[in-house]
Amino acid sequence: MTDSRPLQGESPVAQLDVTISACEDGAFQKRGHKARILSPEEAEKLAREQVLVSDFKQQKLEKEAQKNWDLFYKRNSTNFFKDRHWTTREFEELKACREFEDQKLTILEAGCGVGNCLFPLLEEDLNIFAYACDFSPRAVEYVKQNPLYDAQRCKAFQCDLTKDDILENVPSDSVDVVTLIFVLSAVHPEKMHLVLHNLYKVLKPGKCVLFRDYGLYDHAMLRFKSTNKLGENFYVRQDGTRSYFFTDGEWPAE
Repeated sequence: MTDSRPLQGESPVAQLDVTISACEDGAFQKRGHKARILSPEEAEKLAREQVLVSDFKQQKLEKEAQKNWDLFYKRNSTNFFKDRHWTTREFEELKACREFEDQKLTILEAGCGVGNCLFPLLEEDLNIFAYACDFSPRAVEYVKQNPLYDAQRCKAFQCDLTKDDILENVPSDSVDVVTLIFVLSAVHPEKMHLVLHNLYKVLKPGKCVLFRDYGLYDHAMLRFKSTNKLGENFYVRQDGTRSYFFTDGEWPAE
């Protein structure tokens, strides 16, 4: 099996960008995506790959999902992903959601990893308080051990967003912006809606979720072998972590 993650500093060729507004009626609104077109050879390769990983192994992967991500961070420490200094540039909504220039914002980074997005954002914008959570206890400890971690400006905690009540750590209707950046793809497709409904509980009415993740037919998807396929657009890496590749029409908030 092959590890299909982009290398440090490498960006996915196909990605889905979505801004989701939390409306008063509980609906979500979305916009924006970027896809790529398959070559004939790539289309033929995907057409041949129809055999799925066994149900037994899939159940084992789901049961051991947290352990596999914890082991990933044990192996790679804080060195695998590059710091994301592009967040405010790519997501204009981080600035646009302010009513005045120095307004303080409360954000929640869901799936914070070791802080590659969190700390650049806190350094760039001094008027942000951030909640940050991750599935992996080890990743959260790395965040707290970072010299830039300041309990006056951020609160990091472990959370399985598919089942843990986020209200235990974040007050209801208190967050201006939630970021979901290369996170939801690691969740089983049947549980993605649970993550979104959990996050919605802490989001202020009319505020937004900023989402970026792997798009359908990204090169990372095409690097997988047929033995890695778990389902439609859903694959497992060598280390047991999983990745889903989104299309605009399959957004789980629908």
